[in-house]
Amino acid sequence: MTDRYPPTIPYDSGHLDTGDGNRVYYEQLGNPAGKPALQVHGGPGSGASRRPTQAWDPESYRVIRFDQRNCGRSTPHASDPTADMRLNTTQHLIDDMERLREHLGVERWLLNGGSWGSTLVLAYAQQHPQRVSEMVIPAVTTTSPGEIDWLYRGAGRFHPEAWDRFRDAVPEHDRAEGLLAAYSRLMENPDRKVRLNAATNWLAWEDAVVSGEPNGIPGMYSDRDVDARIALVRICSHYFSSNAWLAHDQLLHHAHELAGIPAVLVHGRHDMGSPVHTAWKLAKAWPGARLHIIEDSGHAGSEAMQRTTRAAIEAFKNR
Repeated sequence: MTDRYPPTIPYDSGHLDTGDGNRVYYEQLGNPAGKPALQVHGGPGSGASRRPTQAWDPESYRVIRFDQRNCGRSTPHASDPTADMRLNTTQHLIDDMERLREHLGVERWLLNGGSWGSTLVLAYAQQHPQRVSEMVIPAVTTTSPGEIDWLYRGAGRFHPEAWDRFRDAVPEHDRAEGLLAAYSRLMENPDRKVRLNAATNWLAWEDAVVSGEPNGIPGMYSDRDVDARIALVRICSHYFSSNAWLAHDQLLHHAHELAGIPAVLVHGRHDMGSPVHTAWKLAKAWPGARLHIIEDSGHAGSEAMQRTTRAAIEAFKNR
């Protein structure tokens, strides 16, 4: 296997009009006649990578990537307080993916998404299994209430001082309906300084969670421009305070419906943001899914995790 291909840049890009005032940015890389593959970014609200791709064989794959609603190059941007978050839910994103597939004339595509992206590709595949050829999922999450509670409360037992700062950045009287709901309200404040302060505190907590992992990256979440930080936290708090509009353990309970879709799951043993137990449960519930647990990796990944993910992509290219 070739570990890395020469950098491949987009040959096509555009904006997809969703019909409700949103315009979703997309781009295509590789071979227009190649095997279609959709890359789905995390966050929610991180935006697609702007770097050339090197993981995909540019002769074999037609790689499609897009910025989910209100982030990256999609408009309106969530840093603009007038952007209507009521039009940004998990179902909206699933519908955008299906609309994009039809717009680009794709019959079936390989889905690749990690972290929040794994939740979204799982939710899409459970609604549209006939449109999915294979799946490659690093950093598995299903955004269940238990996972959300772990990330924004339970992990505080490892970083109590950082969690106290995260909690105490919101006045106690504003937390009656929950800490994440309180942050979501702050991110709707018309005062940009209030939104930026809330975003800074939220991302400081996210950075703390991954800081002790093998290969932890300082500033992994906060190292982005101001508008991107505001958009990320506005979208994250909007989703996670609503359990991503998914029923309790919905994606695990329906995993058996993905039987017949080959899948490779890749997860770091030391993932502090998304403990490996979820990936283990998903692999057991999904006939045909293979799980690789990477011993030197956390949520931030590692070279071994990247190699395993690239190997899965390479193995599927001629299927």
